[in-house]
Parts: sequence; C-alpha cells; structure tokens
Amino acid sequence: MTPTPRWHRRALRAAGAGAGVAALLALSACSSSDSDSASESSSSGTVTVFAAASLQESFTALGKRFEQTHPRTKITFSFGGSDSLAASITGGAPADVFASASPKTMKVVTDAGDASGTPVTFVRNQLEIATLPGNPDKVGSLKDLTNKDLKVVLCAKEVPCGAAAQKALDASGLKLTPVSYEQDVKAALTKVELKEADAAVVYRTDVRAAGDKVEGVEFPESADAVNDYPITLLKGTRHPDTAKAFIALVRSAEGRKVLTGAGFLKP
Repeated sequence: MTPTPRWHRRALRAAGAGAGVAALLALSACSSSDSDSASESSSSGTVTVFAAASLQESFTALGKRFEQTHPRTKITFSFGGSDSLAASITGGAPADVFASASPKTMKVVTDAGDASGTPVTFVRNQLEIATLPGNPDKVGSLKDLTNKDLKVVLCAKEVPCGAAAQKALDASGLKLTPVSYEQDVKAALTKVELKEADAAVVYRTDVRAAGDKVEGVEFPESADAVNDYPITLLKGTRHPDTAKAFIALVRSAEGRKVLTGAGFLKP
C-alpha cells in the first residue's frame, strides 16, 4: 500500500542560504550528458529537503544548480540539528529527503519506518576549533580549551557535532565545561562570530564558510571523531522522481566537487 503522505501536516520553514553560495555554484558548473538532460526534463514539482545545518552552503548551491537544470522544479530546505530534524520527520513533518550529519540520527528515521530505501553515506566531516579572528587567546590545541578563563561553546551532546566533540575529549582524557551547549553547529559558531564566546568546537566546513569572521585551529584528536553523512529518500513524497534526481546530484561527481570544495571529506 502506498504510504499516506504527510503533506497535510504543518511544514517547517526552510532556512535561508548562507554565505559563499556563488563560489560553490561556480564550482558546480559543468555540462550534462544527453541521458542526464532527458532525466532532468522529466522532473517536476517541489521537493523539501531536511538537512544538517553544516550542509547549508553547499546544499543551497546544489539546490540552485538543480533548479537551473530542472526548470519545472523547486527545492526547499530546512536546515538544523540532525536530531531535531529526525524528530520532526518521525513526528509527521512533510519532507522528501533527509541528509543527516550522523548514522545515529539517521537511524531514528529508519527505525520509525520513514525512510524509503537504504541511506547512503555521501560525505564525511571533521571537527575544528573556531576562535576569534587572529586567535587572540593563542588556542593551539584541544587541551587549551580547558583553560577556565576561556568562554568555550559546544554543540549539544545529542547533536552529531556535539557527540563528535565529546568523543574527541573522551579519547584525550580531557574534561571541558562550556558556557553553553547549542542545538546545531551554526548556533555554536555564531557565538564566536558575535564575540559571545572565545572558541567553539565545530566542523571545519563551517569554519571555512564563515570566512574571516573566525579563525580555524586544527587538532589531531579530530581524526578519531569523523562523522559520516547519510542521505535518504523519505516515504510519502509527492515527487519521488524529482527527489531521487536531487539525491543523484548530491552523489554525483558534480555534487562531490561542490561538497569537497566546501571542506567535506569523501566517504
């Protein structure tokens, strides 16, 4: 039996595009094959994508590219913490595609029976320390963040970036008491951008997207806490062919070029 669509329930509003979209779009420009063109011309309708906050810049760029090559389509996004997005999906929020920042949060959706097919990892991401421009506090390691004079922000532990940060801290035997736990990686980074915190542990892709608003500091422990990002089609979609075509773009060489250009790692 065809799953009952969730479109009668209230939708979450899509987040706006972040900085750097134009540069990412330039990376994504390339010619399509005849077979791709045939597939593109057959797609239509609006597709709603729920995606981890760290994907905002690159997915926004890919969404614009998709709409350019599929004139009768529209891609809308809702970016946020993967755990909150997963809870919204299982609660009936209308969405066609889910891209999570960890297999754990994706499992919430698959266990609830809301995924159509098996999720596939399309990129990975690594942590970095974001400091104020110029790194005035001379942060050079994860251990430096334990300095009680520093105001440090982490993602909430249930959020993939927070779970990864805690894994890195545990592996190092370090204890850190942040001034706040934020519900997604963008919120943690914003605390540093607004100078409400001296440092935050976020993804390196977000440090790169922030440009000169912050300075990134790599730390070796991050190699032990790399997050896999899975993506899947959701049940109840009105336009499965269009949703599948967007997922195909994300996983294509063109999509990979945009994502690695933003700092993501290959799966």
